[in-house]
Amino acid sequence: MSQEHRLEPHDEHNELLARNVHPTDWTNPTPDGGRYHMVVVGAGTAGLVSAAGAAGLGARVALIERHLMGGDCLNVGCVPSKGVIAAARAWRAAADAADRFGGPAVAGEGDFGAAMERMRALRAGISGHDSVKRFSDLGIDVYLGDATFTAPDAVTVGDQTLRFRRAVVATGGRAAAPPIPGLEDVAYRTNETIFALTDLPDSLTVIGAGPIGCEMAQSFARFGTKVTILDMADRVLPREDPDASKIVLDALVADGVAAELGSAIAKVEDDSGRIRVRYTQSGEDKEVSSAELLVAVGRRPNVDGLGLEAAGVEYGGRGVNVDSRMRTSNKRIFACGDVASKFQFTHAADAQARIVIQNALFFGRARADKLVIPWCTYTSPEVAHVGLLPGDEDRAVDTLTVPMGDVDRAILDGETDGFLRVHHRDGRIVGATLVAERAGDMIGEIALAMTHGIKLGQLSSTIHPYPTQGEIMRKIGDLYRRGGLTPTVRRIFDTWFRWVR
Repeated sequence: MSQEHRLEPHDEHNELLARNVHPTDWTNPTPDGGRYHMVVVGAGTAGLVSAAGAAGLGARVALIERHLMGGDCLNVGCVPSKGVIAAARAWRAAADAADRFGGPAVAGEGDFGAAMERMRALRAGISGHDSVKRFSDLGIDVYLGDATFTAPDAVTVGDQTLRFRRAVVATGGRAAAPPIPGLEDVAYRTNETIFALTDLPDSLTVIGAGPIGCEMAQSFARFGTKVTILDMADRVLPREDPDASKIVLDALVADGVAAELGSAIAKVEDDSGRIRVRYTQSGEDKEVSSAELLVAVGRRPNVDGLGLEAAGVEYGGRGVNVDSRMRTSNKRIFACGDVASKFQFTHAADAQARIVIQNALFFGRARADKLVIPWCTYTSPEVAHVGLLPGDEDRAVDTLTVPMGDVDRAILDGETDGFLRVHHRDGRIVGATLVAERAGDMIGEIALAMTHGIKLGQLSSTIHPYPTQGEIMRKIGDLYRRGGLTPTVRRIFDTWFRWVR
């Protein structure tokens, strides 16, 4: 395995992962000279779904991956991060058991190395789903190597040229590095390298208070690391509802994170083996020194070196340009996933790939701009959202809010920090934010309602099991129905009940 594809640390779990997603003994197939129905460039979620779906329908498909099958989600994103978050939650729960529930008192340090090994073992186990062997067994020609378009209907990999009827660019994205003086001179980490840690750092500075930054800041603080998070914005999760941001900030601080918001970073430099970050906050020069630095300020699309110009595919700083049907400027070529979408989520890539299959192979007219895409930041509590964000409303909307403190199960669980806030027009939901410990597991009900035109009143008439935190969905429906009791309706009811006495 080349250095580029090496997984750290070198252990049995990463060896299994590598054998699945980039086997060193793999021999690329030899094309028979015919034209593929579909050539997919990139084997992350978008590419894997595109290739498997097309092959399952009988198309002749080639799949090209230069790095690791499974893409960011499996290797350096969703899968490892959620393994780390689960461990951090368990550590926090153990530490809190005595005070909160009269449980046994916990003393001493945990084993960070064991927590990270657990994550690597689980990731390796999951990797079989995204493996070279599995996709080859599906009848897909899997090529490992760099893909370069050489014509509007051809792509090369190694010394072989693959001709296609349709192609899909699904090369994803990578961690972005801001233009901070001195940053390139220190050994900073991103989501692509943070999960290689085996020893718990005594201190960690996080640049970026978005989802990745907040998730990792909270997790490492719960493990026992001294964490400082820096961001130019005046609040964490600046894309979310301000009330949701405030709850998450309070949770971070309660876990020991020092939040230095409204900070402009001036310089990063070596500090005798540690990393010093100099910044300005409210006109005052400050600095923080730590053992590790995590940069989590967003992502860049992977478009370099693909030869998109030769294929007549237009692209820019935000990735490949596509229309609502995921077509590029070359009508033979489609693009989906992080390389072509503002929704950089695994489930969004999956949904877009299904649209590509319809439109590329069957003259479909499915539109990505009609998708209802929820997302979640997996802090404690979680913040899940779907639809309109504050300030996005193009017409007047009404807003209803139910605090988690009104839900019996949340009270019993000791998880009352949070709320469900729904934006609607005459009962039709256009957006929602849910802050709760399992918000990501519950937001799907709102996404279903939005997708299929289910109104708030229908949530009220749906029976939810008691006691569950999901009962907040019925409560938001009840609140909407009570709003329908206008003075006129109340007078009618008063008249009725006087008449039936």
